[in-house]
Amino acid sequence: MNPKTNQATTKSGVNYFLDGFSLIKTKGLRRFVFIPLMINLVIFASVIYFAIGQLESAFAWVSGQLPEYLSWLNFILWPLAVITLLVVLSFLFSSVMNWIAAPFNGLLAEKVEQHLTGKDLNTGTTVDLIKDLPRILGREWIKLKYYLPRAIICLILFWVPFVGQTFAPIIWFLFSAWMMAIQYCDYPFDNHKVPFPDMKFALNQTKGTSFSFGAAVTLFSMIPIVNFIVMPVAICGATAMWVDKYREAYKHPEIAPE
Repeated sequence: MNPKTNQATTKSGVNYFLDGFSLIKTKGLRRFVFIPLMINLVIFASVIYFAIGQLESAFAWVSGQLPEYLSWLNFILWPLAVITLLVVLSFLFSSVMNWIAAPFNGLLAEKVEQHLTGKDLNTGTTVDLIKDLPRILGREWIKLKYYLPRAIICLILFWVPFVGQTFAPIIWFLFSAWMMAIQYCDYPFDNHKVPFPDMKFALNQTKGTSFSFGAAVTLFSMIPIVNFIVMPVAICGATAMWVDKYREAYKHPEIAPE
């Protein structure tokens, strides 16, 4: 069953994402933002600490191999290596953290919806949340199965002559934007037990909003340090979008036209 979406509001996806920055500072929501944010920071900082230690060892070896007249290269290579490390780890952790923080992300989406609507979702106690973990992680697995084959196809395009230099980067960015919309909008949808195909259908019905929201998330995720807070900001923004555009439709479902 695919209900029609409520398209009465013309607010853009970028606006919803930016709204997330205000929502994470809202009294009553901050503690629910704090948990996934701290999990993210602690794990990320631990890995960065370990990786920097390995870089120091690697550069000590490189310095020993370089002739004296090329020793100045260390001053160029070191900051480049650190920046590259931060960017690569940022992308890796955005995927890993979605699994680790999935239960907390769903809880944050629930509390944001309660704040915006003034209505309790009645999703149960902490014990109920623990019992629901297999289903929550199963939903993340569904998203991963959707993502991987499409990501592989997009990456293969980079090796195709002409296409790889012209269209592949654009296709990859659009695909990343779509996946960011799916990833973060799925939390409020899943809180209402909306099936994954129905969620995709709803986002397809509002392609402009979905892609602009996902594009904003993608761009901010590329900024080291700033990407630490992208996850809770995106969840808050996606939940605001759910409340405005989809919630009423799923409260009063109708079969969507072909």
